[in-house]
Amino acid sequence: MGDVGTIRRELGEGVLGRATAYVYWHLVVGVLLCAASLPGVVLLLLLERSAGNAALAPLCLVPYGPALSAALYALRDRTRADALTPARAYLRGYGLNAGDVLRTWAPAMLALAVIVAGLVNLDAAGVPAGYAGALLVVAALVLLWAVEALTIASFFSFRTRDVARLAAHYLLRTPRVTLGLVALVIVAVGVVWWTTEAVLWLFAVVWVAFWYTTARPMLDDVTARFTAPTV
Repeated sequence: MGDVGTIRRELGEGVLGRATAYVYWHLVVGVLLCAASLPGVVLLLLLERSAGNAALAPLCLVPYGPALSAALYALRDRTRADALTPARAYLRGYGLNAGDVLRTWAPAMLALAVIVAGLVNLDAAGVPAGYAGALLVVAALVLLWAVEALTIASFFSFRTRDVARLAAHYLLRTPRVTLGLVALVIVAVGVVWWTTEAVLWLFAVVWVAFWYTTARPMLDDVTARFTAPTV
């Protein structure tokens, strides 16, 4: 009985320890993600919700790029780290990826700002209303491309033009990943629409965790097809 009790206790401690480590890792990454993206959140909260300010919203999201990339990197690192070092993983991911991510993320946000400006000024420009649907489709494609480019740049050291090409390629090659990202974007927009940007900001790590899980098939395919095998 003593041996059985010891085994049960060790099993329980193992499960409890893994659960505690899981929560701790995500909690620390969530706090750092909130801190790194705070400038963008403050700008969004200061913007009055009006059509005139709509085009500025994508520009406020520029600081989110490196912050989200670091969170993706840190969540992946959780399964590889030998110790509970989420802060180190996040800071390492931020330092490694910020420049590469901004090279695609910032232009994409600028393009979204231009598209949104066009949408809110269709009447003033005398453009037929039917073009609004086309602009919305273009905006959705730009956003999805930016998300996939950010994902790839977070884990691979490719040239910027190669990241851009791969992101466009995988929009069609992995439709399940693309649809999953569409669902996550809809959830994010819904949370902001029905509550406020602060709610999404506080729980962003949960959203990023689903993002990483959704993107895994694409990342695995990129690894298999476009990286050299390790010896």
